[in-house]
Amino acid sequence: MTNVFTSTHPLVAHKLAKLRSIDTTHKEFRELIREISILLAVDATRTLAVRNVAVTTPMGPASGQTLDGTIGLVPVLRAGLGMVEGIWEMMPGAAVWHIGLKRDERTLEPVQYYANKPDTTKVQVCLVLDPMLATGGSASATCALLKSWGMQTLVYIGLIAAPEGVARLQADHPDVPIYVAAIDTQLNSVGYIIPGLGDAGDRQFGT
Repeated sequence: MTNVFTSTHPLVAHKLAKLRSIDTTHKEFRELIREISILLAVDATRTLAVRNVAVTTPMGPASGQTLDGTIGLVPVLRAGLGMVEGIWEMMPGAAVWHIGLKRDERTLEPVQYYANKPDTTKVQVCLVLDPMLATGGSASATCALLKSWGMQTLVYIGLIAAPEGVARLQADHPDVPIYVAAIDTQLNSVGYIIPGLGDAGDRQFGT
């Protein structure tokens, strides 16, 4: 699969095994999502645009680099919320936009219930944050909405993907790179990833 990047980092594998476990508490689950998201974001942001700057250290002048333009963090509500905190700590100047999508349990297609169009004029890239790339419908709809707002540089970051979701997102948005911790076997009859980790939103928020 082109433009799809599955993490090979030992720390990601270690934390993902804990995340999947049925014995992991809600608190631990939230902490693990935060930690894995940071590790995935390091890889996903390697090509960010930077500009040269001059800085003064206690020992004298030095040259450095700073991000050129704002980063947009786009968590897909509600499960994507848990991915924001850690990434935002690494880039506190990022703007956070929220897009609310829920899956129609009959058709398995996304239904939008919230979106607040932000100022996109100074944003160089949007990171779409959604833990589970299952059918791919929500991720595809999010990318389509962002492009309709004028954003053309998008990166998807998730925890676990199904082959069906990867195929859908690649077919609809072949220009969007996909960064995930793992690609699992398949979807079941109701659109859950197998073996997956269950419902990422429920496990984060204790519902």
